[in-house]
Amino acid sequence: MALDGWKEKLFQRYLVWSCRPERVRSYLLNTVKPDLRSAQRPLDRKVVRAAALQLELQFYKSPLDYAAAMHDRLAEAVERGANLVSFPEYNSLHLLGLLPGFEAMEEAYREQDAGEKPEGSAKESAAEDITIDALFRYMSPIVKRLVPAIYGTLAHAYGIYVMAGSYILADGGNLVNRSFLFGPDGKLVGSHDKVHLMVIEKEWDLVRGSSFPVYDTALGRLALPVCMDATYYETFRAFEAGDADIALLPIANMESYNYWLALRGVWPRVQESPVYGVKSALVGSVAGMQFTGRAGIFAPLELTPREDGILDEVEPFDKDAIALADLNLEALHELKREHPWRDRNPALYKRYFPRLYLETREQESR
Repeated sequence: MALDGWKEKLFQRYLVWSCRPERVRSYLLNTVKPDLRSAQRPLDRKVVRAAALQLELQFYKSPLDYAAAMHDRLAEAVERGANLVSFPEYNSLHLLGLLPGFEAMEEAYREQDAGEKPEGSAKESAAEDITIDALFRYMSPIVKRLVPAIYGTLAHAYGIYVMAGSYILADGGNLVNRSFLFGPDGKLVGSHDKVHLMVIEKEWDLVRGSSFPVYDTALGRLALPVCMDATYYETFRAFEAGDADIALLPIANMESYNYWLALRGVWPRVQESPVYGVKSALVGSVAGMQFTGRAGIFAPLELTPREDGILDEVEPFDKDAIALADLNLEALHELKREHPWRDRNPALYKRYFPRLYLETREQESR
């Protein structure tokens, strides 16, 4: 199955039509729960109730089924008082179920991993003829229509902020891993292109971002780093320089779960650069890749009841779950003003960061 044949192009047009925004919005507006909207607290910066969703990969054969599943998870968080909801990285992988032959491809990968696949089989061809980056490019027009239609509609319907997770999308001739934030008016607040790519993402020909935007909202100043962006201290120093209050971090860790390995991400970053960290996680498997994680909400040690830097963290690393916590921005600002030690070197950052991210990006593009 090649993705450049006329049948594939025709089917892509069908998918674009079936995922048309007006259809999705109409469906969602008929399923929203008005009582949850009316029960919402006013949006302000005193206390933000954040929800980090952990989603187990499910493959949907209808865009409306996908929209319904995302709505169900968001409504569960809103019912618990959340006014800021965060979805995970690679949040469009669920949509691979829309593709004909996807189940056969998945079975081929499972057999390949188990060493059971006979060479020359049709299933072998199904797994080898289609590359992951080709799938992302093929699905990009569909995903670009669905993201604002689903998450913008839900943000507006419930009067909350929604970080929709991240998506691998075609941007001109490039592929990027981009996260999105929608506001209570349903409009796009902003986005962030993943800066620190994994090796496998480079093999997929992704192009990294080179900026660290921070968005001013009714719930404080929000940053949208993606997964590996939290592995490096520079990212959060840049967010701190932008006066960020909350970093919304979607992850999809391609590894067996290890607590200490997982600790390399947002937990140390919020200790070094005082912000709240909201980590949402994708778990499950697809195309031979296994994702694990534990969604959680993290803060500087001084702002957590047990002084362990954890406000809430889900127990399972491979099942649906929600982490929920109240974020006190006034306490965060006071901590920043009165912190007994502040390991900062702005002069170094000004000299070092542009060379690290902007100049190397220009070199890579040559």
